[in-house]
Amino acid sequence: MSRTAVVIGSGPNGLAAAITMARAGWEVTVHEAADTAGGGMRSEELTLPGFTHDVCSAIHPLGRESPFFRDLELPVGWVQPDAPAAHPLDDGTAVTTERSLLATAEGLEEDRRAYLRVVNRIVSRWSDYEPVVLGPFLPRPNRLLHAVDFSFARAGLSSAHGLAKRFRSERARALLAGHAAHSMLPLETRPSGGVGLFLIATAHVFGWGFPRSGSQSLAEALVDRLQELGGEIHTESPVDELPRADVVLADVVPQELLRIAGDRLPAHYAHSLRRYRHGPGVFKLDWALDGPIPWTAADCRRAATVHLGGTFEEIAESERAPRDGRHAERPYVLLTQPSLFDDSRAPAGLHTAWAYCHVPFGSTEDMTDRIEAQVERFAPGFRALIRARSAMGPADLEQHNRNIVGGDINGGTMDLRQLFFRPVRKLVPYRTPLRGVYLCSSSTPPGGGVHGMCGYSAALTALADS
Repeated sequence: MSRTAVVIGSGPNGLAAAITMARAGWEVTVHEAADTAGGGMRSEELTLPGFTHDVCSAIHPLGRESPFFRDLELPVGWVQPDAPAAHPLDDGTAVTTERSLLATAEGLEEDRRAYLRVVNRIVSRWSDYEPVVLGPFLPRPNRLLHAVDFSFARAGLSSAHGLAKRFRSERARALLAGHAAHSMLPLETRPSGGVGLFLIATAHVFGWGFPRSGSQSLAEALVDRLQELGGEIHTESPVDELPRADVVLADVVPQELLRIAGDRLPAHYAHSLRRYRHGPGVFKLDWALDGPIPWTAADCRRAATVHLGGTFEEIAESERAPRDGRHAERPYVLLTQPSLFDDSRAPAGLHTAWAYCHVPFGSTEDMTDRIEAQVERFAPGFRALIRARSAMGPADLEQHNRNIVGGDINGGTMDLRQLFFRPVRKLVPYRTPLRGVYLCSSSTPPGGGVHGMCGYSAALTALADS
């Protein structure tokens, strides 16, 4: 009799877990509550017919190049912008993160050498560091000992505030802040600097690509691969109690696992899950535009990702606000403009854009005006191009996806207390106390992002236990 595995949730980690189990010869069934598979990899016409918007995740630095996705070689068309990211400044220029490490350093002028000192080691030794940062977990001891040295640990666990002291210019500090703010941590908090360095390194090693026609195309490719392997997926199939199977892999946040498992979890484990901490939420806008965003700095038109927020100090204040229960007046805005590089996203001559800012967990504040003011600040005339908009606050995002609790798209805060020990403090965090039940969401290592490594590592653990 074949062994059975049931996967709850069809985000990148749930599908990674399902494919890993199916490749090992297991009979796999995936249950997804929504009417389409994908979790954070969904695309919809959120504004007007013919305009394709990514509901959650849009740019995927590791969507093709994580250890899991590399091995699959999925038939997805990947778009590589000319530059991974741009960061406009009030003087009308922009600092850019180029594919080339040296070209990026040259753009920082007086901080050229400092940038190379900080980033070059991580880029040049990426193959050594990758298993420690991404897994699969747990890394083999020999790989761990080979990779983890003082320099790597110091940089990887640093705060952005501490790391910024290595730079003298506003341009270099702003570039660092724009990447570090992806962590959704105050820039004084560790490892915000390490997250920024990690993202900068992926820009140089892989570039920041995204799937042509929307994130949904990546989800569909994963579903197709699962079905080729004999797996089944059921949409509009919510799970309200633990299913019967030899192995259950739950691509859910701790709150959802508590709901599904009911009183079956031991009291001490349930207590630990209830203490799990979520980070800030996000307020997200999607726009249908009459033309490309009219950036003052021409370099912003070369990047699909644009960091808006000005100086390091401004971004630091913005990222401090949600922790203190405040809404920043001039928020750090993470913006993507995929239609500049992918004409399938909008009718001819028209464009789409996507942006969000960080807000307190569960916020009900409308940040539309503040986000659009930040875009207008660096692209005068932007508002006049808006044909239609879609606004989603934390509650709207959670309604789309139960895992986005309170608007937290990272599956839980990723400070040092919860970076490695997610969701509880145990050596193998994927195992629950229930026999055959595993957690495989972004609330486990290595955390948020479209890389599939949480699901892959959880499935490898389940296979090793079976």
